[in-house]
Formats: sequence, C-alpha cells, structure tokens
Amino acid sequence: MRNLDDDSIDRLRHVAAATPGLPPTPDDRYRLVGELGRGGMGVVYLAFDEKLEREVALKVLRPDVSHPTLRARMIREAKILARLEHPGIVPIYDVGPLHDGQFHYAMKRVDGEPLAKHLEQHPSRNSRLRLFLRLCEPIAFAHAHGVIHRDLKPANVMVGSFGEVVVLDWGIAKAEPSESTTPAVREELPRGDAPAPNSDDDATEVGPARAGDDPGATGSGQVLGTPGYMAPEQLRGESHAAGPPSDVYALGVLLREIVADAEPGRDGRLDSIVARATAEEPRNRYESVVALRDDVSRYLDDRSVHAHREGPIEKTRRVLHRYRTPIILVATYLVVRAFVHYFGES
Repeated sequence: MRNLDDDSIDRLRHVAAATPGLPPTPDDRYRLVGELGRGGMGVVYLAFDEKLEREVALKVLRPDVSHPTLRARMIREAKILARLEHPGIVPIYDVGPLHDGQFHYAMKRVDGEPLAKHLEQHPSRNSRLRLFLRLCEPIAFAHAHGVIHRDLKPANVMVGSFGEVVVLDWGIAKAEPSESTTPAVREELPRGDAPAPNSDDDATEVGPARAGDDPGATGSGQVLGTPGYMAPEQLRGESHAAGPPSDVYALGVLLREIVADAEPGRDGRLDSIVARATAEEPRNRYESVVALRDDVSRYLDDRSVHAHREGPIEKTRRVLHRYRTPIILVATYLVVRAFVHYFGES
C-alpha cells in the first residue's frame, strides 16, 4: 500500500475533525473529501476515486447502527440500483467492505440542485409540468423491472444543470420479479420488508452528492416511507400491499406541490389529475405511472384528460385555446378578404 503525501494527510485530518467517525478508505482507492449527508442507517461521503480520477459518492453503513439486517438492506439497495440502468437513476460503480469490515458502495456523484430549489427559479407552470414528466420516466422504468421506490419526495429528487431529473434514495425500495425478469435473476432478486433494528426512528436514507438538506422522515419497521407522501396502504403498515399505485400516489402529491405556486395557477383539469393520482383506494388511482404521465402530457397539449369530465363551455374554451393560432390566422384572412372585397367594389 502506498503512503499518502503530506497534503493528503493534512486534508484527511481536517475532514476527520469536521466529520467525526470518518471511516478508513477501502484499499486506498478512495480519498475521502468530506461528508455529504447521513440518514437512519447510512452516511454518504464525497470521495475521490484514485484509480479512475473522478469524484464519487461513497455510501457507508453507520457503525453505530451496525446490524446484519441493515447490512442486508444496504446490499439490497446496491443490487437494485445495479439492475436499474437508467439516466434518471444513480449508477453503482463499486461495492464491498471497508478495512474495518463496514459495507460500502460507490456511486455517481450527482451534480445539481434539489427539486425545491429548482422550482424556486422556475415559476412557469408548463416548465414545471415538463419536469414532472421527466420525473415519471425513471419511476416507470423501475416499475417495468419490478421495483417500487416507496419513498418519493422532493428531497429525493435532484435536477441537473442540463435539466436531467435523477431519483435518489432507493434504500426502502421493494423489489419483485417482473414479467421480463429472467428465471436466474428471479432467484437472486433482493426482497424483504423486515424492520431495521438499531436504526434511528423517523430517519431516511441519504442520497448521493447532497449537502445541507434535511433528509426528512422515513419510519423504520413495517411503516416504510415519509409522512405526507406515503400512500394510505403504507401508512397502515401494509408493506405487502405497496405496489406501483403507492408510487403513483406519491407522484400525485409531488405534482400538487410542483404546481401549487406555479404561474399561472392550476385549473380544474390539473386538480382532477392530482385527485385521481392521490385517491384513497389504489384501484381508483391511475393504473400506472405511464398513465399518469400521459394525462399530464395531454394537459400540456391542451387535449382532454382522462381524469376530468369537461362541460360544453370548458371544452369550447380549451379547443379555442389549443387552436388559437390557426383560428387567428383564418379570422385575419377573412377580415382582410372582406376588407378588400368591400373597397374593391367601391
């Protein structure tokens, strides 16, 4: 093992003083820079990958809550992320034990800003709705691969500098075989909703590359999720009943918050979309994230939405708004023709 130079030693000492309990790096590959955040069972550090010369986010199981069940849950999270190869889901680079035996995995450092901060700078309703469509894509992808997030909330959504949307914190995700899952993978697919012993109550997992934000509250045990975003079946502790409709519910809550202070404000069609997504009973919600996304897309295109029943006046107003440009052009043409015809005969 090579020796660290004086600058590296001084930097590590400085970081260790600012972040108590800084763990040793695995095989001297990663140089720890600082702590990005922590939750009920994990701590995420900003680290520099000496082999590939890039910054990464290193998630480590907290030593003060070490327990085989927590280790298993963290391994499940790493395996789930490794299978979900999508631009909106953080990729896993490396996994294994640290020198002290603590489990870790390395993932991409996400450059961007939390959803709430991004919305402050983008008040336009339509731009926010287009962002929501991008948010639906990684969740729909995960559902197609048998994975339910179960903890969707603003703190778990990052928006990159180029407008990309990344969904974080898959620590309490539920994985089930999908129709496209191969038999070999079905046998190895990580599952389980067992309680997390020794973890802090009401503490969520911390996602990569975020600093200074409150991770929110995720209950340990059978009630998994964040109050305010959990579907009713999750609040009742029915982890076995949590499925795609549970994520649809959370997306509906996010949609309501995204357009709450948008310019211009909501209208009846948007209210109906939110109401259907957040229905009390799962069977009354959108049947999938794709169906929710499509209804929002129809709204953006000024088409009728499936969740809303229009009256004649409302439909006329919508059609006039959707085709306002050709209507104005035709009206202008008719006025000009009438003007030419009138004065041509004079």
